[in-house]
Amino acid sequence: MLETISFSQRQRLAYIDFCLLFKGAIHRQDLINRFEVGLSAGSRDFTLYKELAPDNLIYDPREKRYFQTDSFVPVFEHDAKRTLVKLANDISDGFDAIGDVHFPVESASSLNVPDIFVVAKVVQAIVNNKAISVIYTSLSSGSGARELVPHSIVDNGQRWHVRAFDRKSQSFRDFVLTRFSKVTVKAEPEAHECIDNDKEWGRLISLEIVPHPKNIKYPTAIELDYAMEEGVLTLEVRAAMAGYLLRRWNVDCTKHASLRTGEYQLWLRNQQSLANTDNLAIAPGYVVEEELYTV
Repeated sequence: MLETISFSQRQRLAYIDFCLLFKGAIHRQDLINRFEVGLSAGSRDFTLYKELAPDNLIYDPREKRYFQTDSFVPVFEHDAKRTLVKLANDISDGFDAIGDVHFPVESASSLNVPDIFVVAKVVQAIVNNKAISVIYTSLSSGSGARELVPHSIVDNGQRWHVRAFDRKSQSFRDFVLTRFSKVTVKAEPEAHECIDNDKEWGRLISLEIVPHPKNIKYPTAIELDYAMEEGVLTLEVRAAMAGYLLRRWNVDCTKHASLRTGEYQLWLRNQQSLANTDNLAIAPGYVVEEELYTV
C-alpha cells in the first residue's frame, strides 16, 4: 500500500512513525506545523496511518495527542546506525522528527573536515567517470601534482580517503581527502584505470572476529557488544578495506593473540584470510607476526 502513496504523504507518515518510535507520542499540530499542511490534510494522514497500523497508536483526548502502544511495530524501517548519526548531527531527511527536539545523542568531535569544494570536484569526477589532476601533499614526499582516477570515497572511521588509480605509480591506492588541493576534472580514463580493474577493491575476504582469548575475562560482554553468533562475528569486507577495519576496532591480528594491552578486546581468529592482501601495515600485530615467521 505504501507504494501507491505520494512521496509527500509518505514523508508525513514516516514522520508520525518516527515520533511514535523515538518520542513516544505526537500531537496532530506537530505534523501540521512541520509540513505546513491544513488541519484536514493532517487528519487524513493520521487516519491513513491508523489504517496501515491500527495497533501502533492510541489517542488521548485529554492530552490531545497520540501515544505509542505496547504493541507498536514501526511501519517504516529506521536503520539504527543511520538514525544515530542523524540524531547526533541534527540532520533531517524529511522522514523524521530530527530538528524538532534535541535528542540526547552526541558524537565525538571530528578533528579533520574535508574542503567541501574539493569533495564536490572529486564526486563530480566519480559520477561522470572522469580523471582528476590534484596537488597532493604526502607525508613522504610533500606537495606535488598527481593525476588520479577516483572511483570511491571511503570513511575509514578517522578520516576520509579517496580510492583511485594513480597514474604516477600505475596502481590503485588510497589518498587522504584532506590532503587534496587544486582539483581539476579531466578527460575520461583508460579502461585499465577504472574500478573493474581494482582487484583489491573487488575481492571480498571473510574475517572471523572473536573476543580476545587472553585479555577478556567475560567474553559474553563482547559478544553482546558486537552481536556475535555463537561467539563469532563473521564479516565479508573488501580486501582494500580490511586493514582500516581491523585498525579502527583494535583487532589483534597476531597468530597467537599476543597483543596483551587493554585496548585489544577482539582477535582475528582466521589470520590466514589476510594472505595476499595489501594495506595491512596498519592491521594491529599483523606485520610484526609476519616478520616473526619469515626471519
